[in-house]
Amino acid sequence: MSLEAELTMTDEEKGVKKRLHQVDSLIRDSEQVNNARYHGAEDDWVRTLRLAFQCIGIIYGDIGTSPLYVYASTFTNGIKHNDDILGVLSLIIYSLILLPMAKYVFIVLWANDNGDGGTFALYSLISRYAKISLVPTQQSEDITVSNYHLEAISPELKRAHWLKKKLESSTMAKIILFILTILGTSMVIGDGVLTPVISVVSAVSGLKEKAPSLTTSQIDWISVAILVILFSVQRFGTDKVGYSFAPIISIWFLFIGGIGLYNLIHYDIGVLRAFNPKYIIDYFKRNGKEGWISLGGILLCFTGTEAMFADLGHFNVRSVQISFCSALFPAVSLAYIGQGAYLRKNPEMVLDTFFKSIPSPLFWPTFIVAVAAAIIASQAMISGAFAITSQSQTLGCFPRVKVMHTSKIYEGQVYIPEVNFALGLACVIVTFAFKDTTKIGNAYGIAVTSVMIITTILLTLVMLLIWKLSIWWIMLFFVVFGLIEFLYLSSVIYKFVQGGYFPVAVSFILMMMMGIWHYVHVNKYWYELNNIVSSDKLIALAEKHNLGRIPGVGFLYSELVQGVPPIFSHLVEKIPYFHSILVCVSIKHLPIPHVEYEDRFLFRQVEPAKYRMFRCVARYGYNDAIEDAKVFAVALMEGLQKYVNEENFFVQGERNHDQIYNRGLAAVHVEETLTLNIDVPEVTNLGEETAHIIEHEFQNGVVYLLGEAEVVANQNSNIFKKIVVNYIYNFLKKNFRQAGEILLIPPNQILKVGMTYEI
Repeated sequence: MSLEAELTMTDEEKGVKKRLHQVDSLIRDSEQVNNARYHGAEDDWVRTLRLAFQCIGIIYGDIGTSPLYVYASTFTNGIKHNDDILGVLSLIIYSLILLPMAKYVFIVLWANDNGDGGTFALYSLISRYAKISLVPTQQSEDITVSNYHLEAISPELKRAHWLKKKLESSTMAKIILFILTILGTSMVIGDGVLTPVISVVSAVSGLKEKAPSLTTSQIDWISVAILVILFSVQRFGTDKVGYSFAPIISIWFLFIGGIGLYNLIHYDIGVLRAFNPKYIIDYFKRNGKEGWISLGGILLCFTGTEAMFADLGHFNVRSVQISFCSALFPAVSLAYIGQGAYLRKNPEMVLDTFFKSIPSPLFWPTFIVAVAAAIIASQAMISGAFAITSQSQTLGCFPRVKVMHTSKIYEGQVYIPEVNFALGLACVIVTFAFKDTTKIGNAYGIAVTSVMIITTILLTLVMLLIWKLSIWWIMLFFVVFGLIEFLYLSSVIYKFVQGGYFPVAVSFILMMMMGIWHYVHVNKYWYELNNIVSSDKLIALAEKHNLGRIPGVGFLYSELVQGVPPIFSHLVEKIPYFHSILVCVSIKHLPIPHVEYEDRFLFRQVEPAKYRMFRCVARYGYNDAIEDAKVFAVALMEGLQKYVNEENFFVQGERNHDQIYNRGLAAVHVEETLTLNIDVPEVTNLGEETAHIIEHEFQNGVVYLLGEAEVVANQNSNIFKKIVVNYIYNFLKKNFRQAGEILLIPPNQILKVGMTYEI
């Protein structure tokens, strides 16, 4: 329970809480939760070093291959002054130090959600400390899984409490945070399209050095063939792909670092003066507006930085820090310094700096490794796109897709066939449409800087709300990194019509899709919440329709966690029979990566007890895989029997299905209504009898009842809402995965119950 909840409770409420602790089965069950061990929590050094090696192949391909095109993208009109090379090199060095290293490697990575990173991980982390979710599924029991703890009162805690109240009371703030989150997610997915194209096309273009007769069209076809192969191997998973790619990127780093050191010594060791930031000031003084515009090319030196955070679920913080500081930064820095030294003597070669600066005997080995590295560069953003799509789907912000967990060892490694196909197809289209890497770079820059700015905003909230740092440190972080990133963003926005429109268009389409899906998801949930089947209504239904029972166990699936869904009343009104044991199952994804198996199920009995109806909330983290239907059923029934047996030994208070218990913890509909005077009933064998019936009926088989709710806008809605709900949402629903496929239920055991929801 949060501290502010304790502070605001009255004596009477504390008394009720004490009695609730004694008799509320759901609270009692939730208190049996052990401290969960999450991904990356206790990694030994052997595992960390192994992950650090994999990091090289998965998340550094993009930022590691930037030397292929940064100078060419920066000096698009040639080098006008020789010292401009020192100014640009200085900007590159300090950009690498400040953004990828200082901000991401040593600050942002620590804002992970129990081992998982990315925009949605930040959003879910914040949502655990403040009720910013638009879907009212928060339960007081969930905090025991989410590692909440009490803290001493301090000015920082008071400030965090004030901010939390503001966020929770403002619908506009919740909407803005949600929009920022899906915008960042959309931009990262857009990166997954642009990264493979710019990396592969840049590398393949090196063939023109030895085969000048090659046309742009031929380069494009070769690039497309490579991209098709790349997306074809994704189904083997990050684990296998990472071990395959890491040696190649390691060799690449040795090549570019070694060649850079050779060029530094051979051409002009004086470029080391670029470590003096004075050359940055001189560069802007000489070039003015042109210098500002050139930032759009310089920022390509840190593209792929956001992948370190988005892909964190595949690795851990220490492994990323070790591999970045020991492998990536030294190699890439030497590459840029060496190219700068070469350009000081050969400024006319700026449009093809990388391949021109390679010593002749090393050209073909370097070219082959460059092509391989460019292919691998795409892996970081592809893996990131899979991870954040999986996260957004489980939080109700993305249509249903098939998420395949590709590693039994590393929980965060996933593969999504639909996303893989869409990214591959988009890459092919962009390759043929843009042709020019300069235009692709313009598009790339907007996506990269937008995600960085969104991360800065969300991380500032984390610092205020969760880390509770000094306001001066928070202001320093926000001002320094915010200004740098905004300066870079302003430069690439200037080139909007020269390719920058592409990520904006892609993000707009994805945001519309995610926003519409979530909007209907929220309204659908509220419809069910407002139409739950109360105990009185259940009794009335039984009397009116003379309800009969059929052998076996029925699992009635619903997203509702607070009561019996309206689909049940619709079912028994049409067919006045239901199973001897009926369990209303809600699959609930908590805003944390993983939920331990022993914490999976929470149960309640629905009154009247004679109907043998139960509610079950099955809790998963957004990186947990749902079990096979048979395994799930066995685990649920074992948990149900345990619950029934335990309930037989505890005092039961008076119950009322529709009472709302809200004492500053969470708004939750519960069956138990507590009275001041509790009468201890005589212990009966009802629990043993019910447990015996459960075991017997389970042997008769399980039927899965899925509610197929057709959501439509009510007749009084405006035309825009009708188009969004009746056409766009239903189109998405019909053309993505169905609920039965996601839940892994055998088709011959599914009974679908149709109902229309007017929202």
